[in-house]
Amino acid sequence: MSGDEKQGADGGGGAAKGGRAAQLKHTGLRHGWTTGACATAATTAAYTALLTGEFPDPVTITLPKGQTPAFALAAEELTGDSAMAGIVKDAGDDPDVTHGALVRATVRLLPAGSGVVFRAGPGVGTITRPGLPLPVGEPAVNPVPRQMMRDHVAEVAARHGGTGDVEITVSVDHGEEIARSTWNPRLGILGGLSILGTTGIVVPYSCSAWIDSIRRGVDVARAAGRTHVAGCTGSTSERTVVAEYALPEDALLDMGDFAGAVLKYVRRHPVERLTICGGFAKLSKLAAGHLDLHSARSQVDKGFLAELARRGGADEALSAEVAGANTGLAALQLCAAAGVPLGDLVAETARDEALAVLRGAPVAVDVICIDRAGTVVGRSTVR
Repeated sequence: MSGDEKQGADGGGGAAKGGRAAQLKHTGLRHGWTTGACATAATTAAYTALLTGEFPDPVTITLPKGQTPAFALAAEELTGDSAMAGIVKDAGDDPDVTHGALVRATVRLLPAGSGVVFRAGPGVGTITRPGLPLPVGEPAVNPVPRQMMRDHVAEVAARHGGTGDVEITVSVDHGEEIARSTWNPRLGILGGLSILGTTGIVVPYSCSAWIDSIRRGVDVARAAGRTHVAGCTGSTSERTVVAEYALPEDALLDMGDFAGAVLKYVRRHPVERLTICGGFAKLSKLAAGHLDLHSARSQVDKGFLAELARRGGADEALSAEVAGANTGLAALQLCAAAGVPLGDLVAETARDEALAVLRGAPVAVDVICIDRAGTVVGRSTVR
């Protein structure tokens, strides 16, 4: 990760830097790599071996933000028109259930014009219910990892004279067993894990260390004279608030799942304005009164969303559909189709919950809800 944090806000002199990278450095925790990054590295190695006869080891890939990590191969096999490479996932200091899992990609040549086709191998789930970012029946390889793999296949093809037409089968050793410790079965992702990651990097969330880094982020912003800061749940929401408000890096707080930590510290150390930005489902938890947004400690309450939908004009039939939706995204889509502004209702209610935690501190608050692509799907006024 880039970005150095210098002494300054804590009285040590010099200029301090804030933002996501500085927060991570301040925690002293080691970042790791997503399953999507591991699958991309395995795909790159396997396709290179298909075209050249040799597996690159280590294999280097380029992540969405430009980092170029190298991965050692843990398994490799070349047979005829297919090749397999495996990468052991290193989640850094994050307590990730997939840490140490062996992520494999088997790449098979296809006829020219076939494009890139994805398959779910053993240990990777299949989408069986709507409301997720992929259609029913598709392998649970999320959109950003898919694009990363497509991009690297194209790069390898250009370098070594291939067509780029391949079938990629992603598998995870013991993935079906590991998936029982996740929400995948409840979401209708059956047969294994999802291949995830929007940046390729796992940011470690040790509660005490990360909350301390949030406080340091607020201190840095205040020392720099920032009057408007943003608490973001991840990199996509950071991009959204930068696009909306042109905030500098040291005004961005990577709050992750710890909305309460941001609100309680800002209550004691006020700034003029706080924007909270994050995924619709996560911020629906804040709207429902949860201050810890982690999936292991709070869940999306579809009954609560149904009640909000009623307030927005939904009839009983639509409210019942929302209450029975598979995911928060599915509930949002149902309401959008009916012209019910569920995203705005969640944002307004989350803002009011945030104000309640602030207990009258002189801080104006607004909330922005986004979807997985970073599109704004709900926003509140500033109050």
